[in-house]
Amino acid sequence: MGMPRSFVAATAGTAAIAVAGALFLAPGPAAAAPGPDRPHPVREGAGRDTGRDATPVDGAALRALQGAAPELRKEGGYPRRTVLTPPPVDPADKSLKLGLAPYHSLAPRLNALQKLGDRVGVEIAGRSAGGHELYLVTVTAPESAKEARDQERMRELIENRPATAAGDRHIKAAYKTPVFINNNIHGNEWEGTDAALKLIEELAKAKDAKTVGLLARNRIHLNVTANPDGRIAGTRANANGFDLNRDFITASQPETRAMRRIAIDKQPAVMLDLHGYVNGTLIEPTTPPHGENYEYDLFLKNAYANALGMEKAVNGLGYTPQKDGVEPAVIPFRDQQEGWDDWPPVFTPQYMPFHGAVASHTIEFPMAVNNAQYDSLPVAELRRRAAINTDIAGAAMRAALAYTDTHRASVLADQIETFRRGAAGEAQRPVSDQTVPGVPGIGPEDVYTTTFPRAYVIPSGVRQRSATAAARLVDHLVANDVRVERARGAFRLTGRTYQAGSYVVDMHQPKRGIANVILDEGRDISADVSTMYDISGWSLGLLWGASVDAVERGRLAVDGRPVRAAAATGSVAPHGDLELRLDDPRELAAVNSLLAQGVAVRRTAEGSAIVPGSARGRAEVLADRYGVVFRATEERGTAPLRRTRVAAAVSAGELFALREMGFDVVPVSTQVLNAGFDWSGADALFVSSGLDRTRLTPAARGALDRFLAGRGTGVVASGAQGAAFNASAGLLKARAVAGNGDANGVARVVNSGGRVTAGAPRHTFVYSPLWFTDLGGSARAEQWYGPGNPLVSGHWRAGEDGRGGPQDAAGRASVVSGTSSHGASVVLFGTEPLFRDHPKGVFAQVGRALLMR
Repeated sequence: MGMPRSFVAATAGTAAIAVAGALFLAPGPAAAAPGPDRPHPVREGAGRDTGRDATPVDGAALRALQGAAPELRKEGGYPRRTVLTPPPVDPADKSLKLGLAPYHSLAPRLNALQKLGDRVGVEIAGRSAGGHELYLVTVTAPESAKEARDQERMRELIENRPATAAGDRHIKAAYKTPVFINNNIHGNEWEGTDAALKLIEELAKAKDAKTVGLLARNRIHLNVTANPDGRIAGTRANANGFDLNRDFITASQPETRAMRRIAIDKQPAVMLDLHGYVNGTLIEPTTPPHGENYEYDLFLKNAYANALGMEKAVNGLGYTPQKDGVEPAVIPFRDQQEGWDDWPPVFTPQYMPFHGAVASHTIEFPMAVNNAQYDSLPVAELRRRAAINTDIAGAAMRAALAYTDTHRASVLADQIETFRRGAAGEAQRPVSDQTVPGVPGIGPEDVYTTTFPRAYVIPSGVRQRSATAAARLVDHLVANDVRVERARGAFRLTGRTYQAGSYVVDMHQPKRGIANVILDEGRDISADVSTMYDISGWSLGLLWGASVDAVERGRLAVDGRPVRAAAATGSVAPHGDLELRLDDPRELAAVNSLLAQGVAVRRTAEGSAIVPGSARGRAEVLADRYGVVFRATEERGTAPLRRTRVAAAVSAGELFALREMGFDVVPVSTQVLNAGFDWSGADALFVSSGLDRTRLTPAARGALDRFLAGRGTGVVASGAQGAAFNASAGLLKARAVAGNGDANGVARVVNSGGRVTAGAPRHTFVYSPLWFTDLGGSARAEQWYGPGNPLVSGHWRAGEDGRGGPQDAAGRASVVSGTSSHGASVVLFGTEPLFRDHPKGVFAQVGRALLMR
């Protein structure tokens, strides 16, 4: 997770290990390149146990493995073996200073580990945003092709026919319990990687009966580094600037999508996510509130018992506060009241239970070695701390494996029961001393359950706001392993009639939890706890721009077919000029592509784009690419749209979203402007962070002000820094009022129907929300917070002074537009329309604001 607001960080590190003589700076032999007669060893979407990789190989083959020889792999065996091509040596890798394994050493080390015997295999699970390979290692007793197929058959049966699996004696006797250990998702929390390498080597070499039995009964999967970009650079984020451990519902990043695929394909029953730095070592389970979509009674008994074992192992290493600076381990569920919750499913361990994990944990090792410590502490001290962290991470890993092996039967039974309840549509069991015996301190503050609807319907036709958004949502559901069907004919549910082609999510399915996480409105938990660790509302059903209906109860009798991908939605009218609604980021991407190609596009007063019929061929290409609809129109438009180059002082998520919509973006900041910035190529400025006009040099401020004085210039400002920029530059007369800075979630809004918000969804996302009062001059409200309590789901309460709550925001302007005295078009957002690339149905408000200047 990382450090919560109420926590004090403390430490990190890990002793590097030399595997089979592999040196940090010495890459191993390169693998033979793929070619017509030498297939690439990794298939697209690798993960399900049907790939083409090796069964156990003999000693001679093992000795040859690192060099070339893809032909040594035997079809269908397990664990899969891949000859990795080492990347170039990077002496600037930040791991080196800590005595840890740099990324470039991993491929040769893993090649060497595969040579130690027949228990270790490596798959390339994907690539990072920066293009680095993601290495997934499996350690288990070797399986023939037939045995591997049998394991996959059992895995499928557990998920898809859990009632049958529960009574299957062969599963009880022969199924290998999957364990997943995820490392280094925050790039500058390094040591899990090095502990994993050490563990893999131990398991590969051990001959004792205990290890042999462990590997015969379990498959151990280790994502060696989930964030190689950050590992190399010493940053928390990946190369796109994203915190990957906040991305599991949006899945905007390739690393997150790779971990999602691992969760689905490997179906771990137990998982660990290795982090730093909290002293003493923090071992989940968490404080309230607990995610309401879990089968939490099954989860808590395993997660708490596993935590106790890991605590004993970590404390048993003998580190002390006096001698080493290491405090005893902490289990938040037992030791804290709140502040480290598992409410949002955006974190790895909070996402994994929806795919069958009945114990998943964030582990925060104690000794800080990143950020200020990395730059200020002596190398010897950094390496001492890193070695301690590696030791602690390894102890936690071994204890979790011991728990899984010892309790294999009950862990497996609880995973099956999780899926069985979902498939049967049974009610959740609230936790209590009776439902979860042996866990102390369970009280009403720990009870978070939900009532699942009978189904969700994503309509087609006239009931659907955006077919493009609906298709994206359906594809996202399917990517999360949610079962979706498409109706073959019209049908009726609870008094509503739906057209053929509508999508139905039957909530009697094994993974109903993740389906509900994605589609449900969520819950206002403001009254339940004083503060939250991270975001508290995330509904894709409300924020992704598609119309979604919940069917609360009743008989579900729809003639449908299973969906592997949403039906194509793109089309172009055969005659006349064309209208393209700008309600979705893909529609913005399409219009930006047309503008980049020099097509003369015009806009309407309601925020649509008018495309001349002469560009029909180009429109057809874009309709196919983006799934957008070009309708016939006789409207001429009110003014031309122009290609917009955006100078953007924004967060990584906002930058990503702007580029997703096809804008030409150049990042700027106070530092960039003070160094001298050429404004001649910019058409608009977007400010939400990193740009303080009061800190600009006179020359930089003068250049900026001349840009702002240009007629036709566009300015978009968001959040507190955007509002401060507006006030400093004197653009619009609008007083920004700050709500509670801890507030976040999904809020109801009322749209004016103007150029920015015409046709916009009735919900938006807020994070440290603002609203605007005392509008003057040309300033006018484009959107208001809803009446009463506008918060639908999340956490938003008044501050200690009684101000800043949602009732204060009710009816106030959340988005304001106008024209500055110099003629610049200005739009101010008190909401977070591009937050972490998440609320995609709201993106178009920003896209329109930038285009329609």
